[in-house]
Amino acid sequence: MTDARQRPDSTAPGSAAPPPAMGLELREGAHVPRRQVISWALWDWGTQPFNTVILTFVFTALYLTTDAFLDPAVAALETDDPAYQHGLAELSSGLGFWNAAAGVLVLLLAPVLGQRADATGRRKTWLGGATVGMVLCMLALWFVEADPAYFVLGAAVIGLGSVLSEIGGVNYNAMMVSVATPRTVGAVSGLGWGLGYVGGILMLVLVVVANTVDWWGMPTDNGLPFRVIAVACALWAVAFAWPIFAYVPERQLGAARPTVGFFAGYVVLYRDIKNLWHTARRTFWFLLASAVYRDGLSGVFAFGAIIGSVSFGFSADQVIVFGIAANLVAGISTMLVGLADDRFGPRAVILTALGTVVAAGLGVVLLRDLGPIVYWVGGLILSACVGPAQAASRSYLARVTPAGRESEIFGLYATTGRATSWMSSTLWSIVIALTGATIWGTFGIIGVVLVGLVLLWFVPTAETGETPAHGAAQAG
Repeated sequence: MTDARQRPDSTAPGSAAPPPAMGLELREGAHVPRRQVISWALWDWGTQPFNTVILTFVFTALYLTTDAFLDPAVAALETDDPAYQHGLAELSSGLGFWNAAAGVLVLLLAPVLGQRADATGRRKTWLGGATVGMVLCMLALWFVEADPAYFVLGAAVIGLGSVLSEIGGVNYNAMMVSVATPRTVGAVSGLGWGLGYVGGILMLVLVVVANTVDWWGMPTDNGLPFRVIAVACALWAVAFAWPIFAYVPERQLGAARPTVGFFAGYVVLYRDIKNLWHTARRTFWFLLASAVYRDGLSGVFAFGAIIGSVSFGFSADQVIVFGIAANLVAGISTMLVGLADDRFGPRAVILTALGTVVAAGLGVVLLRDLGPIVYWVGGLILSACVGPAQAASRSYLARVTPAGRESEIFGLYATTGRATSWMSSTLWSIVIALTGATIWGTFGIIGVVLVGLVLLWFVPTAETGETPAHGAAQAG
């Protein structure tokens, strides 16, 4: 007689396939040199300024979505003129749609490219190609001059950079299994994410210093300072991302997989997803839940600075100072919560963080009339939760990923990822388009997080494979 309380990741009735070994389980008791861990984490340190400086706090918020890209007749209006505000909202909405298009490309490409990386065992090659492409995108932003004619170029290049960032992140995340064990994966994931935030902070500090000294006499017309910042971010990535290629080994866990053609990869992907349902159902459900809430978390950072600038009237300096504070809070909280992850489990960390994000996001909107203090308090609370939720999600998935399929599974995971994908970007844009005000777009982002939270509640823990309700039923 079968047990009706079967583990969600066990073999389904009628299926002959046994549950697969998890890659992280094969690393039990392994010794990992500290240099390998630090070298792995430095990739996030080196590439994070693309997300922090380019995508969030500086290039998009203080340049691409400002009146520099409005029709000159509209830009000449008073800042409280409805036409002026509507013009800024259109820029925010347009950027959102380009990010949504980038999310669709990630959805289509990441799992299959990750599958090919698993089959060939060349994750470093894919990571290197994506890293170089991201650097080239940042360099290309040099050509985005302060003119409405260049808005599409800027938005498109940033969207392409987001896709490359995600493709690189697929293999970067997969390589985490090479530098972690079941006992340390939470701390390792938190270290990488936390160092990423710190790297973003330092770049933002350099921006503040440059602005304080009037850009060392550099001309400030035609968006030159922002274009120089993009180039500086590219050089930063080159300077700090290389150790992962020099010191982190590529370990093939599990049986080797056959290489198939690109389009045939989608057939294999379908079979693999079907197999996940039968042999690793816990992994399947987590991928579904995280695909929702992580997209909402991405939206928090992707559009947070725009809300501060457009809806709360933050100046350029205020946005950058807030960005520094937000990344400092996020970096510290992520590294500390990484230790809690290893002790209490990633699921508890994620649920707590998501609930706090929803509450803080609603507070920012509903209490907006109290002024900038609302954005400062609510924004820093949001920042303190987004990083831990993302890092704990990565460690959860590492714990439940079948051996030898790390890049493919993290490819599925990347369908939403750090860059803004189609759900939050689309809802952000639609809500703004319907209301004509940027602040209301927050509801679109928070709504995505809330739906993801509800879905995650029914996903088993990474350690036991049981939901709280399931465990209580067994105890009874």
